[in-house]
Amino acid sequence: MKIGLYPGCSLTGSSREYNESLLAIAKEAGIELCQINDWNCCGATAAHNLNKELSLSLPARNLALAELEGMNELVVPCAACFNRLVMTQHELSEKNDLRKLISDKLQLPLKNEIKIYNVLQFLEKHIVPRLGQLVKNPMAFDVACYYGCLLVRPQNVMKSERFEDPMTMDVIMQKLGANAIDWPFKTECCGAGFSVSKIEIVGELSGKIVRNAVDHGAKAIVVACPMCHSNLDMRRPAIDKYLNMKMDIPVIYITQAIALAMGLTPHQAGIQRHFVPVNLPVNLPVNR
Repeated sequence: MKIGLYPGCSLTGSSREYNESLLAIAKEAGIELCQINDWNCCGATAAHNLNKELSLSLPARNLALAELEGMNELVVPCAACFNRLVMTQHELSEKNDLRKLISDKLQLPLKNEIKIYNVLQFLEKHIVPRLGQLVKNPMAFDVACYYGCLLVRPQNVMKSERFEDPMTMDVIMQKLGANAIDWPFKTECCGAGFSVSKIEIVGELSGKIVRNAVDHGAKAIVVACPMCHSNLDMRRPAIDKYLNMKMDIPVIYITQAIALAMGLTPHQAGIQRHFVPVNLPVNLPVNR
């Protein structure tokens, strides 16, 4: 089975482990993820604050290229990229004149009909049904599933039935043998793009998330967003400073958790790339 993949900037740079673990588990499940040729940056958080047409043209070009390659489904693992592509598709589907304008500017045909999945939707449809045969290393410990903002908002576009208390990642972790704790911070903001300009804000917001996960007994925080991972993992010094104590709880991607449960090595899952050491109470294979 072949499915389109839009990696975005993060998965080819600061979040390579996300990409590595996603490709690894897809391969184990017999799925080939095909990257869009000549993809470009989606504009992320900046473009829609500066230029309306640019903010639509950047994501739309990726959608048009995917359609030209005959892709019917497109996986967008980064939550920010997913948000921009889905919001663009939504706006262009409601305004045909705008879609034609953007298509003309891009000099590319754009039907705007491709099905876009975030990583949790992809996992739910294509990986979860096969977990019964693929899980070799159950994770019998408590985890905090952290969704952040962009996977569930805006609610009218994302069609999130439980946008304040999503459960997709919780259910996946339970299928891996873990206990997904009930906690109140699963959709709170981590500080997002302030990670560069206002580190102290990230330290406070992410610190409250980390502290609450630990207070509820979690041994790991599971995420599905590169920015969330960066703030909770890379900004741990700012978090520790805000909390006035050292927090050792690791932060892993949902795809890494699945990879480890499938019996893949920590290296195959990209665990070695994290700032906070990932020491989980699970027997991990050394070689494969």
